[in-house]
Parts: sequence; C-alpha cells; structure tokens
Amino acid sequence: RIVALGLAHSPEGRHIFPRLTIAENLQLGAFLRKDTEGIAKDIRRVYDLFPILGERARQAAGTLSGGEQQMLAMGRALMSRPKLLMLDEPSMGLSPIMMQKIMATIAELKASGTTILLVEQNARAALSLADRGHVMEIGKIVLSGTGADLLHDESVRKAYLGED
Repeated sequence: RIVALGLAHSPEGRHIFPRLTIAENLQLGAFLRKDTEGIAKDIRRVYDLFPILGERARQAAGTLSGGEQQMLAMGRALMSRPKLLMLDEPSMGLSPIMMQKIMATIAELKASGTTILLVEQNARAALSLADRGHVMEIGKIVLSGTGADLLHDESVRKAYLGED
C-alpha cells in the first residue's frame, strides 16, 4: 500500500535479495507496475545511473560489494517511480569514493525532480544536498533551516562537522 501511494524506501543496511540477480531485484522494485515498456526504460535508467549494475545484471546480488548493494537498493526503490524517495543512511559503511558516487547520484536525482527524504549521519554531505535540513539530538529536532544555513551555523560546525 505504501508503494502504491508513491513512497519508496531504500533502507539502512540495504536489504537487497542476495540470492536473486541484480535484474531480478530491480524487477521486484516494479512489482506493482504493469507497463512493460516503462519498466524496461526504468531499468535502463538505473543502469545509466549505476553502470556497474548493468554490467553485472545476471550476477547474484549477494556477491556485490557494499557500495554496489547500496546502488542496487536505491535502483530498486526508483523502479516504483516514487513521488518521494526515502533514503536511510545511504553512505553508511561505504568507502569515501563510493560515498561520493552515491551522493552525486542523489544530487542528480534531486536535479531531475525526484523528491528525496534523506536521513544521513554524514552531516556535511547531507546538508550540501539539502533544500531543508533538521538536526536531531536524542530523537528531538533541535535545529531547522536551509541546508546552506545549517552548514554555516556555528553550533552545527562545531558539533557535527568537527570544526572549531
């Protein structure tokens, strides 16, 4: 029901289907859709965003690196053509190079008009992308503002960005 409302979630920890292929994981992301041509087009879009997935489409998803699994989880979520894409800690456990690729892809999705709700502990990366940001401490919002304003906020810089 949630997917039918236009919400897609790429969860923390990826939660791909490891025994299925990359292509099968992507097909599952489109399970509510009946438009075969549109699904094929969206799979090509995912492969354009993440070329390594296209190169390995028949490979079991469980054999991918953590970063490649994150790409697959995001691609699977995109297959439902969401109105809102929710990304939970997409950079968690990734190498710096892979984290940059994931964040660049999020920026590309945002630029193409995808609405994104990003939960991310890498405050600098998240606020650099954010139109709006909220800083939480112990489950409570303690600061809100534009991403740019929060990046320049002295308390955020000291507590979350490691600056003096």
